[in-house]
Amino acid sequence: MDDRLRYDRATAHLDPPFAVLDLAALRSNASGMAGRAGGKPIRVASKSVRSRPVLERILSMDGFAGIMAFTLPEALWLVSTGLRDVLVAYPTADRAALAELAAAPQAAREITVTVDRTEHLDFIESAVRDVHGRQEIRICLDIDAGFVALNGRFRAGALRSPVREPDQAADLAADVVKRQGFRLVGVMAYESQIAGVGDAPPGSPALARAIRWMQARSRRELVVRRGRVVQAVAQLADLEFVNGGGTGSIGQTARERAVTEIAAGSGFFHPRLFDFYRGFTGRPAALFALPVVRRPAPGVVTVLGGGYHASGASGRDRLPQPYLPCGLRYAPDEGAGEVQTPLLGQAAEDLRTGDRVWFRHAKAGELCERFAALHLIDGDEVVETVPTYRGEGRTFL
Repeated sequence: MDDRLRYDRATAHLDPPFAVLDLAALRSNASGMAGRAGGKPIRVASKSVRSRPVLERILSMDGFAGIMAFTLPEALWLVSTGLRDVLVAYPTADRAALAELAAAPQAAREITVTVDRTEHLDFIESAVRDVHGRQEIRICLDIDAGFVALNGRFRAGALRSPVREPDQAADLAADVVKRQGFRLVGVMAYESQIAGVGDAPPGSPALARAIRWMQARSRRELVVRRGRVVQAVAQLADLEFVNGGGTGSIGQTARERAVTEIAAGSGFFHPRLFDFYRGFTGRPAALFALPVVRRPAPGVVTVLGGGYHASGASGRDRLPQPYLPCGLRYAPDEGAGEVQTPLLGQAAEDLRTGDRVWFRHAKAGELCERFAALHLIDGDEVVETVPTYRGEGRTFL
């Protein structure tokens, strides 16, 4: 049975719009990720999942341990529900959440916050100064993993931390260690230019060669520099973890001796942007269905909604992909619309009012900000319906 027929049959009792998660695809993707990690644990990036029951399902599988959260309020909530070992991978300026963390023994044991400058430490101290019975706060240093060449004239990688060299990391670590109320437990460095950039972009051999050139040199540079950074910090603190990588670099990052765990999230759902890697393949697991509501002309149908653009630099690759039936494309002067989306192509001739068009989001967890639930499909039936963060009334960003 092809996937479109299977999904249509499983959800025949539902009225779109809605979102689904194919459990067989999820399990396959997770197994492949764990295999590439070579025995090192994968910390699950919650921003790419955004459903607490799905996070729990993934963490029950072999090879996965801990959560990489995107905000401190999210981490506090996850721990309150029983989840453990949560790294907040982005610095926080939420005074109320910091005070809550410092006042809660369980949360303080399970949550680690990230800093990349002494200003962050000053901010945390000011936020928790008046907390009665203040708990020790666990700290992780974020290190710049970007690639710099041509004497600084070329850079690839996310603009995150100003800490790049071993001496800079050691200076920041020393500042953490000397302050009361903090404990330095981890180092993280996310090589977005490798983990988040596909090395096989379609239709552009020259770009593909340039990306591969950059990534090969970035890997060689980073494995040495990250090792030296970790060595410098480890002389000042007993590190519990060194986190690196992402879905697109699991295999390469896992081979680094200095790295103790990998971060990954997008690979579970395998959104459209992750189709363009040579090193691994995945199965689309998270989809959303929109109903056909108009047939304005031959070879054209209009679906309800659809303007679910992904974050990042704007471009057509940030649009959802009309996935099933095959052969549909956007109208060039309309794209994915706010409340309706026209689709062109031969496949439109066979669609009628009420039929579904299945889409893939360009990214992973952002899909869950649009839907309150995920319908979990196994085979050709919905076996469970679980809430997203939005469905539990949680909108952290």
